[in-house]
Amino acid sequence: MTLRISAVVERWPVNGHFTIARGAKKFVDLLVVVVSDGTRIGYGEGTAIYYSGETAEKCLGQVERVIDELEAHSVSMAREILQSLLPSGAARNALDCALWDLEAKQTGRALWELVGMRLPPLPLETAFTISLGTPDAMLADARSAAKNGYSLLKLKLNGDADRDRVAAVRAGARDARIIVDANESWGAVDIAAEAEALKHLGVAMIEQPLPAGQDAALANISSPLPIFADESCHAAQDVPRLVGLYQGVNIKLDKAGGLTEALALRQAAQSAKMQVMVGCMLSTSLAIQPAFLVAQSADWVDLDGPVLLANDRPGGFSFANGCLSPA
Repeated sequence: MTLRISAVVERWPVNGHFTIARGAKKFVDLLVVVVSDGTRIGYGEGTAIYYSGETAEKCLGQVERVIDELEAHSVSMAREILQSLLPSGAARNALDCALWDLEAKQTGRALWELVGMRLPPLPLETAFTISLGTPDAMLADARSAAKNGYSLLKLKLNGDADRDRVAAVRAGARDARIIVDANESWGAVDIAAEAEALKHLGVAMIEQPLPAGQDAALANISSPLPIFADESCHAAQDVPRLVGLYQGVNIKLDKAGGLTEALALRQAAQSAKMQVMVGCMLSTSLAIQPAFLVAQSADWVDLDGPVLLANDRPGGFSFANGCLSPA
């Protein structure tokens, strides 16, 4: 049974503002892949890993270059070939997830069954992202998030007066659990001292303090808080070199290159006794569907991508009381 594959780039506006250490975004371009067997249709979505040099247009080109080769195979064979045909990244993610979706529809099984889960997925508490801003702006955003039921907040930091920002968020959401994401910006920061100060402000975890490639410096740092790898961890093969430097990894399907590799990465991290966080890029619920399954056994969940956009796809996830649930 031959396949038919197509892909497009869609532009989605951000809800208000989204700012991290690398800059601000007003919209996100999403790669959407459609795979059909003539009767059923599978869908996948990817967001370019921009810090790796990806763009939605480049990812679209990657997909278009492999269409002819993949269309000649069955859905399961196409997915297997895809793993070596494209590198990890948003293009492979969108294709991989579309192939998984089609295979589930062909077999008449739910995707959670197809990936080996014994029980249907359960609603999950998700972090809500507080964009980088002035302490006053972040306090206001934290207060709003708390009023909307979010009790786990993820703060974007940049290595400059971060303690003031965290203190402001704590004032705005006194009962919330807080995790922080430095997005590689703490190269000039005393990480141990910063972690100690943030611990007293109720922070529970630090994500990617140093630039990827400078991870070895963490071996000489005694942090009172667990440190998770994000930009430093894309695929299962990264885990061995991160053991002893990080206490956990952030799995994103766009980094991993799809559901197939994300599942392998989760297994590798758990086998190495590392904690697991499942995160996302700015995205609609289409991209969250497979990530939601990977997150079922995660220690931390950060799948708020759709609520950071002005709108979501019809029939997307429900976000209520700090939890996400299938519609």
